[in-house]
Amino acid sequence: MTRELPFDFELLRDLTAACGPVGYEDDVRTIVREELEASTDEVTSDAMGNVVGTVHGESDYSVVVAAHIDEWGWMVERITDDGFLELNMLGGTNPLTARSQRVTVRTRRGEHLTGIIGAVPPHMLGDDELDKRPTDPRQAVWDVEDVYVELGLDAAAVRDRVEPGDVVTLAQETIVMGDHVTGKAFDNRALVFAMLEAARRIEDPAVTVHFAATVQEEVGLRGAEALAVDLDPDLALALDIAIANDQPYFDDDPIVRAGAGTAIKVKDHTSLTNPKVTDRLRDLAEDRDIPHQLEIYSSGGTDAGAFQTANGATPVGAVLLPTRNIHSDTASAHVDDIAATTDLLTAFLETETGDDYVL
Repeated sequence: MTRELPFDFELLRDLTAACGPVGYEDDVRTIVREELEASTDEVTSDAMGNVVGTVHGESDYSVVVAAHIDEWGWMVERITDDGFLELNMLGGTNPLTARSQRVTVRTRRGEHLTGIIGAVPPHMLGDDELDKRPTDPRQAVWDVEDVYVELGLDAAAVRDRVEPGDVVTLAQETIVMGDHVTGKAFDNRALVFAMLEAARRIEDPAVTVHFAATVQEEVGLRGAEALAVDLDPDLALALDIAIANDQPYFDDDPIVRAGAGTAIKVKDHTSLTNPKVTDRLRDLAEDRDIPHQLEIYSSGGTDAGAFQTANGATPVGAVLLPTRNIHSDTASAHVDDIAATTDLLTAFLETETGDDYVL
C-alpha cells in the first residue's frame, strides 16, 4: 500500500522526469514558469534562461530563494556511420552511472526520442575487467565519455531526426518507494519543487521575495552569478541537495542521513554561510519542531556561493534535502525530509522582516 504524501507528488514527478540538461533547460522552465505565474505577482526571465517569480512585500528589502533547474547530461557530438550517437558531457557523473541506461534525446526540432546506452556483456570481459564491487569509482573499460546511444533506427533515419548539438538525459519515472520517492534529477528538481510549494504558501510577506529557478549550476553556478548582479538581493537562500551517504557502500560517518530531517548548510567548497542566517534557520526549526540536521562538507557547492560575493558582500544561507544516489536515475529522498525542507523554507520566508545580518 502506497503511503499518502503530504505534498503535490504529480508536480515533483513532472519536474524530475523532464529533460533539462545544462544550458538546455527549456522543458523544466515551461513547468516552472506556469507554476510561478499562478503563485507570484510577476514572472521574468533573462538571456541565460533563469526564471524569477516575484512576490512583492511590504518593503523593498529583497530575499532571493535560488534552486537550479539544470541536470547533468550529454550533448550529441557526432553520429557514427552506423547511426549511433557519440556524446560529450554536460556537467558530470560517476562513469558507472552511464551503463545500461534508457535515455531521452531532445532534438532541436523539439522531438523527444527514446534511446539506450548499452553495456559490455560479462562474457566479453576478462576477470580483471569485471567490476564486482559497488564502491569502485570506475572501470577501465568504460568511461563516461565512451558511451554511445542507440535509437533503434538506421543511420539515414537517425540523421534525419538528430543533429550534433542535440541533448541527452537519463529517462526515468519518479515513483514512491516505501517512505522514499526515487527517480532522476533530484539534484536539483526536488528542491525546485520545494521552492514552488513555498511560493504557493507565501501570502503578504513583509519583504519582497524572488523565487529564482537558476540555470547552469552544474558547470559553475553561472545562472546564480548573473542573478546576483541583476537582482542585487539583500539576502540569498540557496536550495540544493545534501549527500546522504548513510549506506553500506561507505565507511565514513554520513554527511547527512536520509529520514533525519532537512539539512541546514554550514559550509562547503564555495561558501561559508552567514552564521546569523544559519542560526535563524536552526532556531526556527527548533521552535516549530521541524526535523533538521547540519551539513558540514568540504566539497561541492550551491548557488549560495555565487550570491555571497558576485555583487558585493551578501548574507547567504542554504536549506538542503538529504538525497541518496545523486546524479543517477535512482536518486532517493525520504518523504518526511521533503516536507521538512518545504516547511522550513516557508517558515523562514514568512518570518523574515529585513534583518541586515551584519557580523
